[in-house]
Amino acid sequence: MTDASLTAGPRHGMRFRFFVALMAALMAANALAIDSMLPALPQMAEALGVAGANDRQWIITAYLLGFGSAQIVYGTVSDRFGRRPVLLFGLVVYVAASIAAAFAGSFETMMVARVVQGLGAAATRVLVVSIVRDCYSGRDMARVMSLAMIVFLAVPILAPSIGQAILLIAPWRWIFGVLTIFGALVMLWVILSLRETQSPEDRKPIEFATVVAAFRTTLTTRLAVGYMLAMAFVLGGLFGFINSAQQVFVDVFHAPEWFTTIFALIAMFMAAASLLNARIVGRLGMRRVSHGALLAYIGLTVAHALVAWCGYESLWSFAAFQAGAMFCFGLVAPNFGAMAMDPLGHVAGTASSVQGFVTTIGGALLGFYIGQHFDGTVVPLTLGFALCGLVALAIVLVAEKGRLFRPAAGRH
Repeated sequence: MTDASLTAGPRHGMRFRFFVALMAALMAANALAIDSMLPALPQMAEALGVAGANDRQWIITAYLLGFGSAQIVYGTVSDRFGRRPVLLFGLVVYVAASIAAAFAGSFETMMVARVVQGLGAAATRVLVVSIVRDCYSGRDMARVMSLAMIVFLAVPILAPSIGQAILLIAPWRWIFGVLTIFGALVMLWVILSLRETQSPEDRKPIEFATVVAAFRTTLTTRLAVGYMLAMAFVLGGLFGFINSAQQVFVDVFHAPEWFTTIFALIAMFMAAASLLNARIVGRLGMRRVSHGALLAYIGLTVAHALVAWCGYESLWSFAAFQAGAMFCFGLVAPNFGAMAMDPLGHVAGTASSVQGFVTTIGGALLGFYIGQHFDGTVVPLTLGFALCGLVALAIVLVAEKGRLFRPAAGRH
């Protein structure tokens, strides 16, 4: 990355550090909408008349399904109208849905509000990747995404504690009040600071043939498809953990007082991995870092599943294994995402949409399936992690034609 790119990007028009901070804030809008309400799930379920403990997980999954499904649209629309107006539209929807969720009087109304909130937040996911890809490529793109994820991953560290703090001084509905304020502030930042990043010559009319061609390119590029599917399975384990986390600490370990602290500790390991990735990916390459991390992830999750299966699990072994697995995840995710996007710069908007749709919907459904098997132990969760990791490895091997750690000729 040149010195010039570290000061003012020719497309985004911001100093590098502010550009990364804005991308992180946009990504954080999504993470905050998931993790800040984890401590409040029992109160929300009671207030909205939800009887089954596992049914609370719909409050998370409904959001994820909205978040994933809308991504298939935003990329194509942004390829036609530009990144900035589509991003602002999504933020408006996010803020409006947050207000609706705050006043929801029934579980059904909450589900609708959460789906719509996810529909709005989907713009941040698609547009962040497209905007970064408009401005950077290859290892530089991986570095930008890693730096953004450092700030973004501070949100899971803090969000459950933020939710818990809100519960100490106000009703759970104020969690959505905070989301409303945060979304509005990020929207104002975009309005005041971010230029359009898509080159005029890259604008594509919304024509059936053009859209089909972009989808075909995205879905027939071997490496892009492989890393997209592998990422969906890795995300499945993460979403399974998020769905079950509150129940694990309360029902398995009977230690709700440790929930926010240990959840934050686990998230800190993921953030540390993203920081490490930003420092080493340029020297070692995306494949060496992510493939090695995926193998370590599988080793840790398989060992954790065996410990749980044999009945030796404790609060501290759970925390240690999860922290290790999330450290590996922090090395896998930014590189898999960058490798999936790297060959598709000419259709970045559509590619980001398709990949976001597949990874989020796939990961959400896998995570929900894992979460719904919660039985008062951590065995289903740990087995789900291990199996997702093994399937992700199999997909990578197919995509790379049996080769790990080194790229094909001409690739980085």
